Amino acid sequence: MFRQFLVFIHLAGAIVWVGGMFFAHFCLRPAALALAPPQRLPLWAATLGAFLRYTALAVALLLASGFTLLFEAGFSRAPAGWHAMMGVGLAMSAIFAWVYGALYPRLRRQVAAGAWAEAGAALAAIRRLVTVNLALSLAAIAAVFFLR
Repeated sequence: MFRQFLVFIHLAGAIVWVGGMFFAHFCLRPAALALAPPQRLPLWAATLGAFLRYTALAVALLLASGFTLLFEAGFSRAPAGWHAMMGVGLAMSAIFAWVYGALYPRLRRQVAAGAWAEAGAALAAIRRLVTVNLALSLAAIAAVFFLR
């Protein structure tokens, strides 16, 4: 029963994180491009503020549940895909930490100052890293299914 709970927590965390990145990149971004920077960039700052807080919790739950499942199975007995997923997940978590701890605060400061070009540059850097994390999330999913 505890294992199923951990798998549930792990999947829920992944859905929140990856689903949020997909929504932001493929749905919100194209729609927001119709707005001028003084409207678009504050929208992004507010949206990312909420998303990143939820994602921080999701990342913590993903790491905790993933490590617990890995250690319960036995590190040496776990399938190769689990190890690959853990490595990819740690890389994704590091990227998330950089976005949340460095790039997002920069975006907020620039938006508050009305420095639209600089805010746009910060948002572009966030977008590039979201794209990387989306690709890495596909790699993590593929690893679990194809590396048994």
